[in-house]
Amino acid sequence: MKQVTLGKTGITVPQNGFGALPIQRISQEDAVALLRKAYAGGMRFFDTARAYSNSETKVGAAFGDGYIKRGEIVIATKTAAKTPEDFWKDLDRSLNELKTDYIDIYQFHMMGTCWKPGEENGMYDCMRKAKEQGKIRHISGTAHKLGVAREIVESGLYDTLQYPISYLADEKEIELIRLCNERNVGLICMKGLAGGLIRNSRAAMAFIDQFDGAVPIWGIQRESELDEWLSYMEDTPSMDAEMTAFVERERAELKGEFCRGCGYCAPCTVGIQINQCNRMSLLLRRASSQGWLSDYWQAEMAKIEDCVECGACLPKCPYGLNIPELLKKNLEDYREVLAGNRQV
Repeated sequence: MKQVTLGKTGITVPQNGFGALPIQRISQEDAVALLRKAYAGGMRFFDTARAYSNSETKVGAAFGDGYIKRGEIVIATKTAAKTPEDFWKDLDRSLNELKTDYIDIYQFHMMGTCWKPGEENGMYDCMRKAKEQGKIRHISGTAHKLGVAREIVESGLYDTLQYPISYLADEKEIELIRLCNERNVGLICMKGLAGGLIRNSRAAMAFIDQFDGAVPIWGIQRESELDEWLSYMEDTPSMDAEMTAFVERERAELKGEFCRGCGYCAPCTVGIQINQCNRMSLLLRRASSQGWLSDYWQAEMAKIEDCVECGACLPKCPYGLNIPELLKKNLEDYREVLAGNRQV
């Protein structure tokens, strides 16, 4: 497993990070066992967020209270605060839940704009003050919009960027990886499995292994998932001819307009779960279909009929998708599957 240095932070970790969003769905006992097994297996980078309900609490329970020396792991977390008051509340809460006196990488969550020093809202100045106080080590941000991501990198104000990167990335997103390396900005790669559309973890790992300065964070909820990622610590797959051909076939199948599931479009004015319903056709083809055909998801998909095409979602989509049209197409495909008129 390659060791990667995250830009000017100087932080060097294996290119195999733990994304702690999914552990909010399991018990604390199971989460602690999973996190500690990840550490024992060689993972050193752990990413969470204040918005992930009790995820920070579970990370703190796993590694706090002297279980390990604090400097043996890197903790990245996030604040979705939009005011200085909420920023400081979030930061203090995160430090308390994580059972630590500093956060290695503190990130503005889902940035819609690149905040800078001296702005009226004072948000970047809060980051700088928190760093001066020793509560955080590095200032960072996460983004789903490519333009915002580029501005974060080019500003020179942020030590790392977190952005969705998988083997479905287009050339503009590959260029973002190169830009991060040129500007000495560490890249934390979220959604390496494209929100469940990618089912081949070896290919996902091989793809990111091509790039320096990038640490993927795999969303892990089950021990079987963790075992897969840990197996790559000793047997890291690479982009050989066979793997390259596989990835090219995957890209051909998924090229064009498809929803990445980022959730920027929410909330829908009539309650449609756009980020799942808008890619249901792909989920049915590429994941176990039984769960998606449940009574619950049938009811959720039926909400698409309530779409009034108000257009509220359209300017929010980072990828410029025609969301109402894609929703209708997904509902049509879904009903064909339910009726038994189409194989998945």
